[in-house]
Amino acid sequence: MTQQTHETGSATTTVPATTASAATVTTPATTARGDTATAPAPGTPDVPPLAEPRPLGELRFWPRTFHDRLTAPLPGLKAMARFAREGSVRPGRDGLADIPRLPYEPGPLPRTDTGTVAVTWAGHASWIVRIGGLTVLTDPVWSRRIIGTPARVTPVGVAWETLPRVDAVVISHNHYDHLDAPTLRRLPRDTPVFVPAGLGRWFRRRRFTTVTELDWWEAAELSGVRFDFVPAHHWSKRSLIDTCHSLWGGWVLTAADGQRVYFAGDTGYGHWFSRIGGRYPGIDLALMPIGAYDPRWWLSDVHLDPEEAVRATRDVGARRMAPMHWGTFVLSAEPVLEPLTRVRAAWQKAGLDREDLWDLPVGASRALHPVASGRPS
Repeated sequence: MTQQTHETGSATTTVPATTASAATVTTPATTARGDTATAPAPGTPDVPPLAEPRPLGELRFWPRTFHDRLTAPLPGLKAMARFAREGSVRPGRDGLADIPRLPYEPGPLPRTDTGTVAVTWAGHASWIVRIGGLTVLTDPVWSRRIIGTPARVTPVGVAWETLPRVDAVVISHNHYDHLDAPTLRRLPRDTPVFVPAGLGRWFRRRRFTTVTELDWWEAAELSGVRFDFVPAHHWSKRSLIDTCHSLWGGWVLTAADGQRVYFAGDTGYGHWFSRIGGRYPGIDLALMPIGAYDPRWWLSDVHLDPEEAVRATRDVGARRMAPMHWGTFVLSAEPVLEPLTRVRAAWQKAGLDREDLWDLPVGASRALHPVASGRPS
């Protein structure tokens, strides 16, 4: 497996904008690796300082592909042939039998203020995150069906009409189960959207007016909340001709009072988690994928299994973990209820406090409440 760090520093060339009001156009240098900090000297801790926030809606030019960011090769012809031969893309009858038992308990969104962090799981990788007084949607998919996949096995946990005003959206990557055009069409076009490098054009074509594209380790701010884009072990593709033409990653959301939520997006296990934890200490909650992992020979490079999700949560230094990316769409061969039972067992085996595993049903919420010290309880 290739392990590239992409932390050697980056430079940008500012170009006067000739279109778009008050926009800055920047072109990443050919040596850019998604980090504005200089690499530390030998023998010093490998934790560069946080990048200065970039302007919202900045227009930027990117490399044509991000293949150099892959931490494992994409499957070749031999692997594709094996996958087609084995046909292990769905659970068997026994693995599907537990669909009626999948946890689904929709309820009202909790009341929050600027000092409260609350999350509500709408299903798959879609969360309503309340932080710093903002309402942020992650990878919003409210559609019943996505391309190439059977219909959802649990309904959306939160009716669209009951959502408060959406202050921002974060997107982890462009796969159809994370970037859903019918859902995004429901949003006002002036909704601020934070997306990986190379994905801004997709949104601007759909007339979104405040689209902020970020490279790994870059950040922007909105109403006092900091949005940092961080690496993931994954890839991107939306058509036959755009493999890795846009970046992929996760998001660290930090409120003005220091409360932090890490949304991992879609990822396999690897070295990035400890680096994220080193750069963003004190993560209060990690939203971590635990499903779509079987067969492992096919999916281990790009999807965590439940045990790896617990390990990754510890690597990033998060005290709490909320599982996601399971129980919504049938994307792989593991039994539909297995991710939940395995993550609970792994959490217990690791000796972690049961209260810190937020294994929410679809539609349920949970909140962190600040204490006098300024950190949540």
